Amino acid sequence: MLVYYCEFTDTFSPAEQGFICRDPTLTKPDPGPEQNSRMPPIILYSVVSGLPVVLISGVEVVIFLFYYNSNNFYEQEKVVVVGDCCYVNPMVRRTVHFLGVFVFGLFTTDIFVSTGQMVTGSLAPYFLSVCQPNYTALGCQDTAFFVSQSDGCTGDPDDIIRARKTFPCKEAALSVYLAVYLACQRNNLPFQMYIMSCVGSAVGRLAGPFVSLSLVSLALLTGINRVAEYRNHWSDVIAGQGIGAAVAVFLVSSCYY
Repeated sequence: MLVYYCEFTDTFSPAEQGFICRDPTLTKPDPGPEQNSRMPPIILYSVVSGLPVVLISGVEVVIFLFYYNSNNFYEQEKVVVVGDCCYVNPMVRRTVHFLGVFVFGLFTTDIFVSTGQMVTGSLAPYFLSVCQPNYTALGCQDTAFFVSQSDGCTGDPDDIIRARKTFPCKEAALSVYLAVYLACQRNNLPFQMYIMSCVGSAVGRLAGPFVSLSLVSLALLTGINRVAEYRNHWSDVIAGQGIGAAVAVFLVSSCYY
């Protein structure tokens, strides 16, 4: 419910921070709507929501097929449902468990980031381009003059609100959460790589590291792209990545085994 109100309604508005006249850190050109990004929201959210379903389901199917004839594996993984007669297939149980925890963490990350954006109201690198302040009316003869008026902007209100919701970076948080969650799986060794321990043992030694490093690299590139397009500051991206990684590590260490 909180995710819905934060993402699709104007129930919560970001805090209105002031700005310094002609602040060079806020005068980058407007990159336009998010749909014009190299990583548009439809692609990012499709990957974040769809990749775990495909990857985790595929990995668990491979594991189950490889160890299907192992009685020891089945005895360890089965779950008693009713009395002593009904059991859930270990593949189904593990898949639902991993995906359920992932969805919980995804919503948690989104809520943390949205709350941070609303509370801080941090200004984007292109804020002054969409704010379009009237420097003469605001008395900005001195470039160090601080403007605190909430009505100091004359630009489009929707663009101004978008430029006030940058810290922490949601795209960086969600992408890193996805990468770390899929890469980490607590086992006998602390934070052993999930894909390396599952896929690597069944397919090959290089399969796990390749997939894990690819996910982490794509997550980092998502953050770099946000900075390159002037949509976020480095601090926004780093904070978002830290939140995403922290949520993923906490869930992996708390909910598995």
